[in-house]
Amino acid sequence: MTNLTRRGLGAGLLAVPFLGRGAAAQWAPARPIRLLAPYPPGGGVDTTSRLLATPMGAFLGQPVVVENRAGAGGSIAAAELARSAPDGQTIMIDALAHTVNPHLLRGLSFDYATAFTPVSQVVVLPQLLVVNPAVVPAKTLPEFVEWAKARAGTLSYGSSGNATAAHLAAALFLNRAGLEIQHVPYRGGTPALQDLLGGAISFVFGTVSSSLQLARDGRLRALAVSTATRIPSMPEVPTVAEQGFAGYELNEWNGLYAPAGLPPAVTQRLYEAARHALADANVRARLETLGALPVGTEPPVFARYVAEQREIMGRLVRDAKIEVG
Repeated sequence: MTNLTRRGLGAGLLAVPFLGRGAAAQWAPARPIRLLAPYPPGGGVDTTSRLLATPMGAFLGQPVVVENRAGAGGSIAAAELARSAPDGQTIMIDALAHTVNPHLLRGLSFDYATAFTPVSQVVVLPQLLVVNPAVVPAKTLPEFVEWAKARAGTLSYGSSGNATAAHLAAALFLNRAGLEIQHVPYRGGTPALQDLLGGAISFVFGTVSSSLQLARDGRLRALAVSTATRIPSMPEVPTVAEQGFAGYELNEWNGLYAPAGLPPAVTQRLYEAARHALADANVRARLETLGALPVGTEPPVFARYVAEQREIMGRLVRDAKIEVG
């Protein structure tokens, strides 16, 4: 997990040669492309989808139209993609749940491991472990662990929901730290942060877009970032791994998928379109405001990453005894 993600983030867009319009067989869509967004409008995946749609459409010569097919943890849209023709006319951007759902959802009409063609990991969304400095005196992660152990059985933490990236990041951290703290799932990250500000919970893994300004204002204190390396928007905040938890990394991320059996030339062309969109200055500026890091990995690299993440998430779900109602 760490090596692949570090490779994607470290290489960046500028260091990887862009494959121009003549680098692959010139597949072109015959009509507008459907881009399925598995979650409601306004969320992270929906925002990423809409940011990439216009420049991807310009590159491909046909509009890319975002369709929100929300529900069942993203599996409704995934089922729609799985039964679509492998012709490049229907694609989907999905989140970390793509590798978590196989371990939580039963009775699906498709297999996450075989039903899709991974095209590219498009963005990584780091998370900040934040505390309320009026409640938690710790200024480093080791200090927080010591503080929490002295209050064993009395603490709780919040997340944006059960089996979300925020929940999984916290579960992995607690497992590595040897801490048992009660999980309180909220309906989104904002109410969790509100309770953190009110002193009701001890910590939250929050997105950069939701937590950064609160940390800069001093209302929250950022103790660590979930990525393998420090992030440009808060270079002073060390990673979890730097603070005694070597190898720790768990981020939200978005990836582009197509149905299984997609011809290689079509896969390549869609990958090129995604890279073109990620290189757009307006897209990059907007992603920066969201705290998202553009990646743009090649299809084989992304396929390996997805397979590795599916195994890692399976172990974490089992170890943390995570279930869905």
